[in-house]
Amino acid sequence: MTNSTTIILYISIGIFTGVMSGMFGIGGGSVRIPLLNLAGLPLLSAFGINLFVIPFSSFVGALSHRSNIATNIAVYVIIGGIIGSVVGALFVGVIPTLLLAIIFFATALVTVCGIYLDRIAPSLSQNIRPNSVLMIGVAFFLNLITGLRGGSGGSLFPPFLKTLQLNIHQAIATSLFVTIFTSMAATGIYWHRGNIVWVPAIAVLGGSLIGARIGSRISVKTKSRWLEIGLSLFVVALAFITIYKALP
Repeated sequence: MTNSTTIILYISIGIFTGVMSGMFGIGGGSVRIPLLNLAGLPLLSAFGINLFVIPFSSFVGALSHRSNIATNIAVYVIIGGIIGSVVGALFVGVIPTLLLAIIFFATALVTVCGIYLDRIAPSLSQNIRPNSVLMIGVAFFLNLITGLRGGSGGSLFPPFLKTLQLNIHQAIATSLFVTIFTSMAATGIYWHRGNIVWVPAIAVLGGSLIGARIGSRISVKTKSRWLEIGLSLFVVALAFITIYKALP
């Protein structure tokens, strides 16, 4: 491919993943990383570029959702998430790919159930009382799993936050806000290692900012029911893709 074609490809990847990020409150890494890898970038560079882009695209999305951000919960999730992201980034490749994919798959299915916990088990949902230890601990675990795959926890945060009795719009908004900080913490590690290739990074960033704005505007105007369904299908699809890619 020519240089201009390659740049257009990176911008397109950014737009698509940005829309998904703004719409569902995810970091976008579960989609962005494999697409960048397929476009010819080494996996560690795809990890680094993904984390570099997330703070900016999440910020754009969070602005549109700002009235729904649950800051009292976000503080604790940020603390646990940052620690998990840094540890995950430092130990990328330590856990075998298939085992990590299985853990991610199981965690994704559990968190998706959390979206509907108030309907599946209303008494259990009502008895959940968010506390600092729970929020920090779970955020650490979710970010550790995704951090070991070059992510920021965003694909698992909205379902988890929904379990904490936030409505879906609050869960999406809070996830976008949280991933600004969790991704920044890990970006420095990849930057220091020299994994970030700047021309693709800037192209993906430009597309992601456009996409995040479009996705967040759609999300704000979409009924809760459809967001829940869309988010559920998206997370489950990512879980199956992760398992498929990890198979020998």
